[in-house]
Amino acid sequence: MASLVSSPFTLSGSKEALSSLSQKHYFLHSFLPRKINPTYSKFTLRVKCAAIGNGLFTQTTPEVRRIVPSNNQGLPTVKIVYVVLEAQYQSSLTAAVQALNSNQTDASYEVVGYLVEELRDEATYKTFCKDLEDANIFIGSLIFVEELALKVKAAVEKERDRLDAVLVFPSMPEVMRLNKLGSFSMSQLGQSKSPFFQLFKRKKQSSAGFADSMLKLVRTLPKVLKYLPSDKAQDARLYILSLQFWLGGSPDNLQNFLKMISGSYVPALKGTKIKYSDPVLYLDSGVWHPLAPCMYDDVKEYMNWYDTRRDANEKLKSPNAPIIGLVLQRSHIVTGDESHYVAVIMELEARGAKVIPIFAGGLDFSGPVERYLIDPVTKKPFVHSVVSLTGFALVGGPARQDHPRAIEALMKLDVPYIVALPLVFQTTEEWLNSTLGLHPIQVALQVALPELDGGMEPIVFAGRDPRTGKSHALHKRVEQLCTRAIRWAELKRKSKTEKRVAITVFSFPPDKGNVGTAAYLNVFSSIFSVLQDLKRDGYNVEGLPETSEALIEEVIHDKEAQFSSPNLNVAYKMGVREYQSLTPYANALEESWGKPPGNLNSDGENLLVYGKQYGNVFIGVQPTFGYEGDPMRLLFSKSASPHHGFAAYYSFVEKIFKADAVLHFGTHGSLEFMPGKQVGMSDVCYPDSLIGNIPNVYYYAANNPSEATIAKRRSYANTISYLTPPAENAGLYKGLKQLSELISSYQSLKDTGRGPQIVSSIISTAKQCNLDKDVELPDEGQEITAQERDLVVGKVYSKIMEIESRLLPCGLHVIGEPPSAIEAIATLVNIAALDRPEDEISSLPSILAETVGRNIEDIYRGSDKGILKDVELLRQITEASRGAISAFVERTTNKKGQVVDVADKLSSILGFGINEPWVQYLSNTKFYRADRDKLRKLFEFLGECLKLIVADNELGSLKQALAGKYVEPGPGGDPIRNPKVLPTGKNIHALDPQAIPTTAAMQSAKVVVDRLIERQKADNGGNYPETVALVLWGTDNIKTYGESLAQVLWMIGVRPVADTFGRVNRVEPVDLEELGRPRIDVVVNCSGVFRDLFINQMNLLDRAVKMVAELDEPAEMNYVRKHAIEQAEALGIDVREAATRVFSNASGSYSSNINLAVENSSWNDEKQLQDMYLSRKSFAFDCDAPGAGMTEKRNVFEMALSTADATFQNLDSSEISLTDVSHYFDSDPTNLVQNLRKDGKKPSAYVADTTTANAQVRTLSETVRLDARTKLLNPKWYEGMMSSGYEGVREIEKRLTNTVGWSATSGQVDNWVYEEANTTFIEDEEMLNRLMNTNPNSFRKMVQTFLEANGRGYWETSEHNIERLRQLYSEVEDKIEGIDR
Repeated sequence: MASLVSSPFTLSGSKEALSSLSQKHYFLHSFLPRKINPTYSKFTLRVKCAAIGNGLFTQTTPEVRRIVPSNNQGLPTVKIVYVVLEAQYQSSLTAAVQALNSNQTDASYEVVGYLVEELRDEATYKTFCKDLEDANIFIGSLIFVEELALKVKAAVEKERDRLDAVLVFPSMPEVMRLNKLGSFSMSQLGQSKSPFFQLFKRKKQSSAGFADSMLKLVRTLPKVLKYLPSDKAQDARLYILSLQFWLGGSPDNLQNFLKMISGSYVPALKGTKIKYSDPVLYLDSGVWHPLAPCMYDDVKEYMNWYDTRRDANEKLKSPNAPIIGLVLQRSHIVTGDESHYVAVIMELEARGAKVIPIFAGGLDFSGPVERYLIDPVTKKPFVHSVVSLTGFALVGGPARQDHPRAIEALMKLDVPYIVALPLVFQTTEEWLNSTLGLHPIQVALQVALPELDGGMEPIVFAGRDPRTGKSHALHKRVEQLCTRAIRWAELKRKSKTEKRVAITVFSFPPDKGNVGTAAYLNVFSSIFSVLQDLKRDGYNVEGLPETSEALIEEVIHDKEAQFSSPNLNVAYKMGVREYQSLTPYANALEESWGKPPGNLNSDGENLLVYGKQYGNVFIGVQPTFGYEGDPMRLLFSKSASPHHGFAAYYSFVEKIFKADAVLHFGTHGSLEFMPGKQVGMSDVCYPDSLIGNIPNVYYYAANNPSEATIAKRRSYANTISYLTPPAENAGLYKGLKQLSELISSYQSLKDTGRGPQIVSSIISTAKQCNLDKDVELPDEGQEITAQERDLVVGKVYSKIMEIESRLLPCGLHVIGEPPSAIEAIATLVNIAALDRPEDEISSLPSILAETVGRNIEDIYRGSDKGILKDVELLRQITEASRGAISAFVERTTNKKGQVVDVADKLSSILGFGINEPWVQYLSNTKFYRADRDKLRKLFEFLGECLKLIVADNELGSLKQALAGKYVEPGPGGDPIRNPKVLPTGKNIHALDPQAIPTTAAMQSAKVVVDRLIERQKADNGGNYPETVALVLWGTDNIKTYGESLAQVLWMIGVRPVADTFGRVNRVEPVDLEELGRPRIDVVVNCSGVFRDLFINQMNLLDRAVKMVAELDEPAEMNYVRKHAIEQAEALGIDVREAATRVFSNASGSYSSNINLAVENSSWNDEKQLQDMYLSRKSFAFDCDAPGAGMTEKRNVFEMALSTADATFQNLDSSEISLTDVSHYFDSDPTNLVQNLRKDGKKPSAYVADTTTANAQVRTLSETVRLDARTKLLNPKWYEGMMSSGYEGVREIEKRLTNTVGWSATSGQVDNWVYEEANTTFIEDEEMLNRLMNTNPNSFRKMVQTFLEANGRGYWETSEHNIERLRQLYSEVEDKIEGIDR
């Protein structure tokens, strides 16, 4: 791709040139019209890949929308300036004005139009202000982007009194208030009592109701107002008529509109009677077809016409033809800008599908969907799938959405719902040249919002002509869209016995012990349970083995080989010629991988597809990236294309196995992370080429909405959430358990003579447990006072309680096996520990603390400090919470431990005050006086949550998706913070990116930032940190509604400002007095996923940092400014550019690759890892040129990092901690900063932990120790994993490997962690044999990791241990090779 577009070349308009180009596989045919359009031959199309012009997304200019009349009869000139969101009005208005000017009778018209996005450019904005100075009439419509709305308001306000008329159609209230026609004005908008203004008040019941009630008014008001005598009423009537003309949109309507307004309000024309006709009204909603004689209000009439068409091909007449519903915007049809709609209709019909294209004039499409696409009698849908070509949310368009209403309509319809996109803010060329793909504002409005309705497959199907503003179809994309819509429809029509499903599993890092990797999922047991269910349901799953263990064997062992071979089972061998003919983009992969077959997934002659077929189900192993073992490739700043083996796998699934659907099993594979645009794929983006035409269903962990969203947008997945395993408390074991017993005996005996003696046992046991790193312990035998004894015991106790109550997901989840009620207790206890002010629910700990006259926050503080009585009280509160909730759960379960009808049980429990189980339980504790009303409210909520936790819809939703039905959408995230994530089995979505950070997130962020600064000052001689280097993750910001984003804003001392719709697109500085400390400089490393999902927020952050750097403040109070000025001088650039602080990967690339290098042991030294980080993570986002995408700014990145005093990350949910995934160390720059700093000092490394109500800021090494104690070394955790068999061994090995990753990037892992791990897994003979026999491949990797930790100097141990490991390594090698000694 890079070589293709780096040099500009010119396409001439002749046929020969085009055909020679397409033979060279230049992929450019996607945007050239099929028939060479005469207008294209006049000028050539230049394609060049770079940020052109002003670096903004929208490069078009208003000059193409300017008409200056040749006024030769000395008539008065009327000048009109208009601003619109989309360009469909351009051609219609232009035609209207040209018609008026050609038969000049009363006036001549000058007109100029602006697309709202063009106003970002300063020069264009100046021209706009200048145009307003001598304008007569201003028109605005659909202005919903706050920063631009404010620009329009500022410019028009200056001229408002002078202008003859200002007309603003539905937009933000700030702009609506500019309206004035004679005596009619809207300046009181939102305060006045008139019916018109009531529309704009925030309506609770239905937000799209606004547009609908406006349309109703438009229909009825003119008739009523006609008979009212006052001028005021006449002016209001003309405003409503204007709106009718505008919504009518045709050149005739617009011509009469301009005549009416000019004749009524332009002073120069006051005397002349300009005649105009009433607006031609079109149906508000209905069915439209380009060949039909009229618009239909009745779907039966439309179908009658359709079935009698003479031009229809044979396929269309077949009773089995799939029927596709289309949702269109009326404005495109009435303004005549509908060629892209026509193209989709024609393409679908050419492929043998019937269409029912419905449209609506308002912003609520849910009514028309129910009216025209569902049979009123049988309540069954008329269609097999629906494609919305509007790009907007189903209800509410760009304004305020009503997702519940949309979901209700789509549930009734119950077919796959695809939302395709016409380009709105970019021309075709701008989109093709952009590495980001779609414009960020369009991503927010037209990708993120439809996802909340359950929309999928955001395929760009139409572009825009820069001159006429008209939409045109992108033919290659239209083919992709129509084929996929028909393939989804086929799932609705095919019988279960004929459906073919390709289940795809992942193997990461590539090793036989890793086949079937997925976060928290027991993959093979889950597949086995899914296949058994599909079999019962009538799918053909011939030859399925009896157990899941047998299933693993068949997939991972090559049956041909004599011994248990190192290879997987080969399902298909694909010759090179076959591969090339099936894979049209194969040539493009040669730049990265040479000629096929290459050496990945190949035997030197053929490409190999690994997997096993059972009847109509194929279980295949997705190849990996291919470069994880190659240190050179890991250094490239942009990721390589997929290799031939990867492409062959998907060609096999689509074209040889002929899958009707592919099911990607678990979080997550590599398909959606292949290079290409971030959102809005073109034909040359790899995820689009690889997935081809296959409907993609994807099981994704419910707690990972961000990567699930990438899978939806880049690989068109219908994502179905699965539950993470139920959490349990880590508990205590070995020495830690002894300590807790010693402490309780100390509490009862401390005032007797035995106190000091017990304390010295506590100190020595704590040292054996390596707690001396976390708690300052006095030397053994040192004399200490009673008070100091209490403090020592309190601190040790606090540490033990922290370990004991830490939540761990135990074992692995199996799809279709919801947790039992007893397993749900720990989750409920944690749900109950959070206050939920928005629902007026108090947390259980705070209710219990109030009972004894304390505030829970104070108890948390005291316990953190190690005050013995507070530690003890907190333990009692925790125990009482667990007890009360267990008592409640026991009452709602039967003997088998399943939850029985919760609703009935609850009403009987909640019916009588006296025998509520939680009250009974608490009556025997010190909390017997707890507030009953608060408790009842909390337990009603917990009862709802319990129902959700044990509900099971994961298999049900999968079967719905495979049957071509609608899968209900739901948020992803942490079920403890947001129980709405449950029940699982929903189509996961993220959130409206413009909704974060919320006010609550800002509150939490302040607490964490203040604690971080406090901690750093304490560790650093009372000095403030000047710079903090931190990471922003996609998932965390979704779960916490932008807490870590808010932390960055608070560090630099700015606050977000929300607009009328609650969207955040602006920030303002907090003054230094209120802040009470210096502004702290930041270096923000955004994960690739955050970059894709929250590009608007990156823009916001960059604007915020640059704004702070330009504040006139003393250097010692504004470190951002201080450093920016120093760096600007050193690098010879301006201060604004030197204040670049928001970095990520290049577009289409993810991660720093350090994780791949560590997992595959493919690195030489730490310097090499640091180079990877610098080369891959030094791409900056620039708010002054957002259209340029990510640009490399390595010098600024290195200089900014070299000032960091601290590095910082967030942990936000109990399931994922530092050693559970490799992403955290992959983004950790601790050692790197030390190398970049002039003084060579290691920065402090901190981790904020907001997984519980009591937020903590710990050092990185404390967190790594806590993690090791609660997971890797904790029998409860590793036995839980071992119970999952093959997958469990791999999970243990993964934690060990990730621990080495932390040693490599930060050096913050203590020697004892490795030593204890060796004792637990290697020195224990029984354990060693269990690991070796259950998954020899993962066990070999584990032994190798121990040896590597020692070899790289991270673990010092006895020669005896190392010798034993070497010996084990060769034993397990032999076992795997099948050699019996």
